[in-house]
Amino acid sequence: MTTDARPALADRALSRRVRDVPPSGIRRFFDILATMTDVISLGVGEPDFDTPRHIIEAGVESLREGRTHYTSNYGTVELRRALSSHLDRRYGVHYDPATELLITVGASEAVDLALRATCDPGDEVILHEPSYVAYVPAIVFAGGIVVHVPTRFQADFALDPDAVEAAISPRTKALFLGYPCNPTGAVLTPEIQDALAEIAVRHDLLVYSDEIYDRLAYGSYTHRAFSSLPGMRERTILMGGFSKAYAMTGWRVGWLAAPAGILEGIVKVHQYGIMSAPTVAQDAALVALVEGEPDVERMLAEYDRRRRLVVDGFNALGLDTFEPRGAFYAFPRITSTGLDSETFAQRLLEEEHVAVVPGSAFGPSGEGHVRACYATSYEKLEEALARIGRFAGRVQVGTG
Repeated sequence: MTTDARPALADRALSRRVRDVPPSGIRRFFDILATMTDVISLGVGEPDFDTPRHIIEAGVESLREGRTHYTSNYGTVELRRALSSHLDRRYGVHYDPATELLITVGASEAVDLALRATCDPGDEVILHEPSYVAYVPAIVFAGGIVVHVPTRFQADFALDPDAVEAAISPRTKALFLGYPCNPTGAVLTPEIQDALAEIAVRHDLLVYSDEIYDRLAYGSYTHRAFSSLPGMRERTILMGGFSKAYAMTGWRVGWLAAPAGILEGIVKVHQYGIMSAPTVAQDAALVALVEGEPDVERMLAEYDRRRRLVVDGFNALGLDTFEPRGAFYAFPRITSTGLDSETFAQRLLEEEHVAVVPGSAFGPSGEGHVRACYATSYEKLEEALARIGRFAGRVQVGTG
């Protein structure tokens, strides 16, 4: 009797919000991957580089100096001052270190805090898709309602301002932007950014802008912080972190910038749930921000080299791939194989030991694509392309 009652009890115990959110479409593939050998993973979205040595040493020195206590809820003042200077210097947007900047446990916490502090039940949040798998659950957990705006391969996954405008209703509270985009590598052109800013002002919308990949920009594309646009600073919650550009995923340190009146409310959620980001990680992040520019440029140059290999390689295999201008992902179209994205990813993993992520995990517009992360060595990418070529050749429509 006790055993039989457990599923029903679990259903009653979990909130409807939690029950309604499916498990990540990514994790199942990595559970399979963990049981296999000789796998080349193009799946996990993290740098293959280790954290640069001088940043690690800063963390070690922090511990040796006994900096093992809480910081301010806002984070160390030294890191906030350095971040303020960084944003001002790079993007021309100034935030007061004392009242407008918050250091978080990764950009993931920043996203969660921003939504929970500002969303009321029933508020609609417009979100482009495909988009990062955590955005929809974060909106739902905050009580918001997701309104999707699809993007398409034929338009290089550019977000259409007219489609955003059409999605606005009397219940719309905010627009959520994650650019450069995970999973597509798409970016917002200046023309699209300006049009979205004008829409936000005209409809009095809040804008959540997750810019964790801001430093990973290629070719002629130059990133602009959304809050730096005219009229956007007072209505934008800007988020970022150190994981991607500085190869610091395991340190779990990010940041959030917002006008003082908004940030004060966000800090309430942070202080009761987290208290403060880890001190040692903040001390390491300070050194990354102040001294790490050569490391960023070195890693960015290598990502760009790999990007060209992967994009050209997929296109040569007949898996059409548009040129990603940001982040470290390619999003090839796999419809020529006759397989849906989940079947393609599962069979590729089983038959050729290459891990990619089904595009459907990132929203309906991702179907017919897979995400391939090129944050792995050039040699492994070359071998992965050879294996993918063998697989695609076997399963082309009419032959497999």
